[in-house]
Amino acid sequence: MRILVVEDAATLAEVVAEGLRDQGMAVDVALDGLAAAAKLDVNTYDVVVLDRDLPGIGGDTLCEMITGRVARAMVLMLTAAGSADDRVRGLTLGADDYLAKPFHFPELVLRVRALARRRPGAQPRTLRVNDLELDPIRRTVARSGVGLHLSVKEFSVLEALMRAAPGYLSSEDLLEQVWDENADPFTNTVTVTVGRLRRKLGEPAAIVTLPGVGYRIA
Repeated sequence: MRILVVEDAATLAEVVAEGLRDQGMAVDVALDGLAAAAKLDVNTYDVVVLDRDLPGIGGDTLCEMITGRVARAMVLMLTAAGSADDRVRGLTLGADDYLAKPFHFPELVLRVRALARRRPGAQPRTLRVNDLELDPIRRTVARSGVGLHLSVKEFSVLEALMRAAPGYLSSEDLLEQVWDENADPFTNTVTVTVGRLRRKLGEPAAIVTLPGVGYRIA
């Protein structure tokens, strides 16, 4: 799951981003509307966490730009403007949800995950491929009914592969979906993470590697 946090208060933006990363999400940050628009032109996001009061391009205008796209991200407005009239205005602009500051972080996480599930083309909450079952909300994984303990990145890689099944994901695909724009494209972190995940999933091998193509669930 890839998220864009658009917030001009740098400290708050990083707190939100790090908190979402701790939940296994790939998170990019934009500190103004112009930077956000540039990132949206380059990357595909599941959810945009959007402040309304932004320099460059205002949050309301940016919301209309996002919701006017065919394959659009879901929009969660996160703003200090929390009156009933403000919420109505934000939802009228096309926002999919609205959360006023100050907020309870676990609620933000649940709302982001709920929006990602509502995105057009999203898959059911619980993913099942062969003998693997993954619940991204409860953060649980089982193989043949036996629970497994995975790290945050291992869980996210498995989730991405299960969502893509039976197709392949390249290392670049996984870097984009599981890490974020700051990931080094020349790093071997994907190979190392997939190797650890493969060992934890056990035998028979659950992940197939096709050289030059990528990885998929066997």
